[in-house]
Amino acid sequence: MGLKAVHFGGGNIGRGFVAEKLHQAGFEVIFVDVVDKLIESLQSTPKYTVTEIGGEGEKVNTITNYRAINSKTHEADAVKEIASADLVTCAVGPNILKFIAPVIGKAIDARTDSTPLAVIACENMIGATDKLAEFIKDSKNTPQDRLPSISDRARFANSAIDRIVPGQDADAGLNVKIESFYEWVVDKTPFAPHEPPKVAAIKWVDDLVPYIERKLFTVNTGHAAAAYYGHARGKHTIAEALDDKEIHEIVHECLAETSHLIVTKHGITVQEQKDYVEKIIKRISNPHLEDVVERVGRAPLRKLGRQERFVGPAHHLAEQGDKYTALLGAIEQAFNFVDVEGDEESVDLGKLLKSLDAPSVVSKVCGLEKSDKMFGEVQAIVERVQKK
Repeated sequence: MGLKAVHFGGGNIGRGFVAEKLHQAGFEVIFVDVVDKLIESLQSTPKYTVTEIGGEGEKVNTITNYRAINSKTHEADAVKEIASADLVTCAVGPNILKFIAPVIGKAIDARTDSTPLAVIACENMIGATDKLAEFIKDSKNTPQDRLPSISDRARFANSAIDRIVPGQDADAGLNVKIESFYEWVVDKTPFAPHEPPKVAAIKWVDDLVPYIERKLFTVNTGHAAAAYYGHARGKHTIAEALDDKEIHEIVHECLAETSHLIVTKHGITVQEQKDYVEKIIKRISNPHLEDVVERVGRAPLRKLGRQERFVGPAHHLAEQGDKYTALLGAIEQAFNFVDVEGDEESVDLGKLLKSLDAPSVVSKVCGLEKSDKMFGEVQAIVERVQKK
């Protein structure tokens, strides 16, 4: 029997990154989603293309050997496929993990294979697989008397993913445009004494934290800062925003601050981090990606969170007495990203800013406590935004 992977989330990252790399590794991919139209399209279309865009031009890969299941209407089928799979991945968004956990929990409990199922969440979130595992192990999803032996049936490995998926053409269908660069790093330690899944695209490491924080506090920080400043100044794409000399310098300043944290915390050399920053700036400046600022800036409530791309590094820097001025500027621009068409979180942020006082907004949105050194500065930012 051939290799089989079940992937939750048939969106652009799922089809264009995770499924592409699993397909290239020889896996049959079973997509699981709850969007009727998407599942029907995957079921009726035997192949789609992934166009990789880089400085050297475009490369088109054709993806085949996949199936699709609607877990809303055919949950039992999804459970059966997961129970006999080699690997489960997901790219659904951090807020959806709790909704896919029941199906995965039932499948793990039903598993009889001697090799544990590999579970890898591919989300822009630190410890996403740990969070998914927490939901799966909840008493609502797994009988508590089965928890002591769950490692016989499943192993949970955190990952860090990095690949830019720009806005897609309106008539693209299942086809995906994506940047050629990618990084997929996964913690290999949970699998011992078994071998981790054989996926050539994955870099297996013993310590994932430096990779996760370097990516989140460089790629995501820089990308989002460019988006929020670009939105404020009427830029259409990230490339246009970074073509603005002042925005370009501001993004560099943000990444200089996060680089100081990454170098001091993880022992990465100054030159290595500097080279990484320059590579990231070049990547997100690629005009061929046509990455719209509203797409990159969407979900500001999540992106202003305590462990996220701005508040996370700024909090570390504040507590150790280092500079985080540029990050505060980016935080202010993120708070101004309200009532953006098609972005529910930006609407919710606008409502919170109108209904709560500034300290409550800082606590609720950023997860900061009044004892945190940066609390007062963020409170001042919120007060300025509320006066507009």
